[in-house]
Parts: sequence; structure tokens; C-alpha cells
Amino acid sequence: MTALHTDDERGALLDIPAVAEFLGVKERFVRRLVEENRVTYHKVGKFVRFYQQDITDWVDEGRVERQR
Repeated sequence: MTALHTDDERGALLDIPAVAEFLGVKERFVRRLVEENRVTYHKVGKFVRFYQQDITDWVDEGRVERQR
């Protein structure tokens, strides 16, 4: 995983391949998340970038607690 920039609060700034690796999915899935505005991202010129903390928060929001 390649960090392009680090922000102390939000962690590393990642590109699409790095997010795909972090999540264990294909790049196509990450691009679809962006296209459907289902994940927080930032535009840097023509490039799409993600803060690692934003991705972690997004994963946590989708957490389903075990039912007893």
C-alpha cells in the first residue's frame, strides 16, 4: 500500500490501488464506490484520493453487530 501524503488526524492519503489493497477488493469496486458517491473521497486535480481514516470510518459504519 502506497501512502501519498500523511495527515496526523486522518492518516495516509491513498490512491485507488492502495484503497483496493487495503479493503482486499478489486480497483473496479473502488471506482464504482466513487462513481456512486458511496465513500468519502477528495479530488486532487483529476485524481481521486482517499484519507485512510475516511475509509476506516466507512467500513465501521457498515458494521453489522451479531444478533444473540
